Amino acid sequence: MIQRVFTKMVKLSRRNWLQSKELEWAHVYHDSIRGTPWLESLQLNVGRWAGSYALFYILNRVLKEHRPGSIVEFGLGESTKFISAFLDHELPETTHLAIEQSDQWRTAFCDRSQLNDRVTIDICELMQKEVQGHASNCYQGIEKFADRKFDFYIIDGPFGSDRFSRFDMVRIAENLTKEDQFIFLIDDYERKGEAESAEHLIKQLEKKGIEIHRGLYEGNATVLMICTEKYRYATSL
Repeated sequence: MIQRVFTKMVKLSRRNWLQSKELEWAHVYHDSIRGTPWLESLQLNVGRWAGSYALFYILNRVLKEHRPGSIVEFGLGESTKFISAFLDHELPETTHLAIEQSDQWRTAFCDRSQLNDRVTIDICELMQKEVQGHASNCYQGIEKFADRKFDFYIIDGPFGSDRFSRFDMVRIAENLTKEDQFIFLIDDYERKGEAESAEHLIKQLEKKGIEIHRGLYEGNATVLMICTEKYRYATSL
């Protein structure tokens, strides 16, 4: 009985700490966009199914300071809108591919959000594949992007799985080499499934001899950043 009460108190304390971190990230994010009118006026929904303040702060810093030339994003949503605004105002040559599982959601989203012409949305329907003996939600046909390389990988889709969630992050990195420079941003890293897939990704990159650096940003959701030497300072934003 005492052990159960203690465990419950520890979990509650952890939840409260993460909530306080999220409030801190909200202030940090708003400070980071101060003086940028087109970002201050951008209608953005943060939290719940959308990205956390930590994620949007990192996006702002990476896009503003590292200026990636090519971006791929798993999951269409508020972060797509955010990146599109950067393409409109600060990244005139950057291309952005958003991979989405639902054509219905694409239609609904695009009906209310005007995206830059250099944002491409590709529908890859949801399917389940077996990973290490467990069912994992994956994008059907993701292999067609395996030969393409990007500067910035944002992993926030498809729908999560209990085990080896969003394992497509591993598949899309299969052709990366020591000569490539890139950033992976993995949302929901606090969940077991995402953490398992991220660890597989790290092992895959290290097996290829790719030197990587890691940064962890905790709030209501935890964001893991994995990057190569060129972008190493992005892990301490």
